[in-house]
Amino acid sequence: MRKILFSPVSLIVIVCLLFAGARNSFGQTATVKGYVKDASIQESLPGVNVVADSLTGTATDGQGYYELKLDTGWHFISFSYIGYVDAEIYIHLREVKDYEHNEFLISKAVEINTVVISASRYEQRLSDVTVSMEVIPADFIESTNTYKLDEAIGKMPGVDVIDGQANIRGGSGYSYGAGSRVMVLVDDLPMLSGDVNDVKWSTLPVESISQVEIVKGASSALYGSSALNGVINMRTASPGEFPSTTVEVSAGMYLKPKREEMAWWWDHNPLLGNVQFSHLRKAGPVDIAVGAAGVYDEGYRQDNYERYGRINAGLRYSPEKAKGLSVGFNANVQYQDQSDFLIWTDADSGAWIPNPDAVTPVHGTRFNIDPYAVYFDRHDGRHSLKTRLFSVSNKFDDDPDKDNGSDYYFAEYQYHRQFRGGLHLSAGAAGSYTKGKSNLYGNHFGSTMAGYAQLDRKFFNRLSISLGLRWEGYTLDRTDKESRPVARAGINWQAAEYTFVRASFGQGYRYPSMAEKYTATSLGALNILPNPGLKPETGWSTEAGIRQGLVLGSWNGYLDLAGFYNEYNNMIEFIFGNYTPDSLPPSLDWVGFKSVNTGKARISGLDASVSGSGKAGPVLIGFFAGYTYMNPLDLSADTTGVDTASHQILKYRYRHSAKGDLSADWKKFDAGITIVYTSFIERIDPAFEDPIFGTGGPVVFPGLKDYRAEHDNGTVITDLRLGWQFTPSSKISFLVKNLFNAEAMGRPGDIQPPRTIFLQYLLKL
Repeated sequence: MRKILFSPVSLIVIVCLLFAGARNSFGQTATVKGYVKDASIQESLPGVNVVADSLTGTATDGQGYYELKLDTGWHFISFSYIGYVDAEIYIHLREVKDYEHNEFLISKAVEINTVVISASRYEQRLSDVTVSMEVIPADFIESTNTYKLDEAIGKMPGVDVIDGQANIRGGSGYSYGAGSRVMVLVDDLPMLSGDVNDVKWSTLPVESISQVEIVKGASSALYGSSALNGVINMRTASPGEFPSTTVEVSAGMYLKPKREEMAWWWDHNPLLGNVQFSHLRKAGPVDIAVGAAGVYDEGYRQDNYERYGRINAGLRYSPEKAKGLSVGFNANVQYQDQSDFLIWTDADSGAWIPNPDAVTPVHGTRFNIDPYAVYFDRHDGRHSLKTRLFSVSNKFDDDPDKDNGSDYYFAEYQYHRQFRGGLHLSAGAAGSYTKGKSNLYGNHFGSTMAGYAQLDRKFFNRLSISLGLRWEGYTLDRTDKESRPVARAGINWQAAEYTFVRASFGQGYRYPSMAEKYTATSLGALNILPNPGLKPETGWSTEAGIRQGLVLGSWNGYLDLAGFYNEYNNMIEFIFGNYTPDSLPPSLDWVGFKSVNTGKARISGLDASVSGSGKAGPVLIGFFAGYTYMNPLDLSADTTGVDTASHQILKYRYRHSAKGDLSADWKKFDAGITIVYTSFIERIDPAFEDPIFGTGGPVVFPGLKDYRAEHDNGTVITDLRLGWQFTPSSKISFLVKNLFNAEAMGRPGDIQPPRTIFLQYLLKL
């Protein structure tokens, strides 16, 4: 793999400034001071290891400063930092003096050494982690005109989002109103609502993204409940040495579908657009980040619109008199106005026309504020205290009985230290409190308390071992209590220079949400019934994989192969049935959907991905592609008298998915194409297809059974983008989503958007 070297001129300047010689003073000492910065973005780097003569050393503090006391004479001083190329300089100290602070620039390493945090709660090279991960860089989100994160996540190998519910390797399907089996974080803090435990995708500040990290597999040992299936961690950007401003504006329209009878609009095509803004700068010891976004979407389905505005800000203060200390806060507030679409009128001309009884206009506010403090002590230990208040309020003007809201309070203290010999300790305690208020499920409050610890050690500079343990207790309304320990373990062996073999095991769990337990409402003819006796889901996952670095001339990248095996107990599914209590006579009031524990499930499969970049003549090429095979089995399914194979598949899962993206840059022009293939969803709830009360009875989704019989192949969605950088700071792009106007369905009755075109303008200063 290609090496990224220091600039010789930079090294000469550094050596001359820091260590320009005077006379030798044998037996005396000198103090060397300096600070270390990223060579490309000029941002200071905390935690860089600075070692003299392989004997004594230190690490840069929270502002990138270091200090070493050395005997006069010749010394080797090395600088190493995860994700960056190691460097070493040879200097000669000739007199006793304190040297002034001077810069030392280091450069980022190649793609296989991308830095991630989510796998072990501290910075690691992607090649060193013991679990499978995907990383989405900010430029991919920007170039694909993504203003809701779930769209970008759904393009990653092994990851799907069905009607807002994240699904990693088939661990989740679709269950209306159920909580998430994937923990979603923003800057390591949970971003699930307190009452429903779902993801409010439109609230995530996409305009401020640095990168998104996706951990595949159970991660409850580090992240607690809802990390049963994996973790999605969105990291926001920090200011560099120079101020930066980004403005993005896009406007688009939905074009007519392939089946023109579905186009309910007559006078104009529905319009949509978004505006995003972000500004990052340093003002002395203060880092400032502000952002804003607005979205207007008329919707391609009748009475299904979305409008929202969002503002976010962050401040970080690093006092000069308190070396190693940083304090600050991040805040985000959003106003939302939308109407959800649940049940179609029919599968033909009414496919995008909702059942009038199920139209649910809603507006509300969402905000979070996150005070935090980080301190690097004199032993290079990092202490962090992070807190969050996440508040959600939803108002239904046409049906106030559905009003709901919650306040979620979270706090976590974490300590991390790297000891001699390469041992990393990450330990901490976390707690949360939720107050839910709703006419749907009543007023409830819940809390969690947890403690965790993880040890990571590298042996022989090749073998990495990770062990973690967590205990967490959960209480709902002071009467419903649960607690459990969970563990994880992993190993990574660097078999060759760019060959990394890994294996891991992790346990997970998820406590049912307030909404799942207590919601009682109706959507048209559908009843939603409560289940106070709902039990937590538990499970475990294991995998073995290999990541191989690839080098060919100017090309570099990696190939990743993994086999996985997951088991789940007490899985919560949304099941239609007659739930009339034995003590009561039969009644339609007790016929409907309820969240129930269905039993055991097993999901096994293979995951393969490849990513890389390089030059083809004058053209810079970048690409990634992945294929996932899943065998999702419902081990508790009743297969008596039916075809076992078709009735044992878990609901709402794909067996096969393949995804990829190819981009090309030439001079001022760029182009890209994204392709997503998913196979047919073989099994859904029979109640969505069959008459509720037998032959001649009403049907929840009219025409769905025949529609699925006619559309029983997989679907391919292709997106295309073309861009022109007409000035150094301005770019204009033309994008087409669903280029071939394919008709794809996620959950029942949810046909995805038709061909959509956008014009995007991007300004970077």
